[in-house]
Amino acid sequence: MRFKSVHLEAFGHALPAEATTSEQIEAELADVYADLGLSIGRLELMSGIRERRFWPTGTLPSEVARRAAEDALARCEIDRDRIGMLIHASVCRDFLEPASASVVHNALGLSAHCCAFDLSNACLGFANALSVVARAIEAGDIEAALVVAGEDGGPLVRQTLRHLRQQTKVTRKELKLAYASLTIGSGAAACVVTRADLSRVSRRLVGGVSLAATNHVELCRGQASGEDGPLMQTDSEKLLHAGNQLAERTWAEFQRELGWSADSNLGVITHQVGAAHRKLLLETLGLDREADFPTVEWLGNIGSVSLPITFDLADREGFFSPGQRVALLGIGSGLHCVMLGVEI
Repeated sequence: MRFKSVHLEAFGHALPAEATTSEQIEAELADVYADLGLSIGRLELMSGIRERRFWPTGTLPSEVARRAAEDALARCEIDRDRIGMLIHASVCRDFLEPASASVVHNALGLSAHCCAFDLSNACLGFANALSVVARAIEAGDIEAALVVAGEDGGPLVRQTLRHLRQQTKVTRKELKLAYASLTIGSGAAACVVTRADLSRVSRRLVGGVSLAATNHVELCRGQASGEDGPLMQTDSEKLLHAGNQLAERTWAEFQRELGWSADSNLGVITHQVGAAHRKLLLETLGLDREADFPTVEWLGNIGSVSLPITFDLADREGFFSPGQRVALLGIGSGLHCVMLGVEI
């Protein structure tokens, strides 16, 4: 897919104030660790995640998505009445129906002519939503759009800890399948996307590619487990390698589609899963570690908002240079991979 007149006008984000360290999480598994002969520090060693953040209990995804949206709207000159599409793109939603996007639409006071709906695809929801609104803008259907997402990893982490503590005997295999759940964090992100003639920034969405490898659909599965929260099982090692292989194929198509190469003018924003994932991905794609902006050490894996929050933080810190090309590299369970190209 290629776009000629789509700009990522403004990003916004919101993060919980308090951090929870990996050591604090492991301390709640002291008895499980003792039974298995393990020492605290293993989680950070394996994932590279020092800490992550959780929203206060009871916080709704739509509320934090609204905060991120207000942040993005305040950083651009796009009138809300011009927004013709709103997509809420996170894994977390307020309820099964109506769409959480409806709650955000109402809270932001958007026009009745602005359509609103949810789009969920594990960690790729936000990237998928950017592609959807970009196509609508390129086709002339709308002149501006808003993509939002609010993720809360707290219920998953708390329920995973409860589940492990309640087992009579936890095996190393069971603990390994639960480890990925303990790396999840929380955050919210938003992006105002506009037609080129309305834009006041040089941040053009050039295009991108998407590939699927759904033969690996069983490697990471989350399901509701009642009122206490969800549970997820992840074969982290197999997911790491299968995801990396899919990314390698997607990267080859991405370079062909956009005519880009891994040169010194290329910046990279990756979906932040863990230190091992980042290292293997960059090595496989032949990308310089200095071209990437890491956040996983202090944010953990924050699902669909990882990519946009990391991009926003990098942009605010002056990580990008005028005229630079930036590749947004997203991988999500399923498996799916989306790579988008942005010219700064």
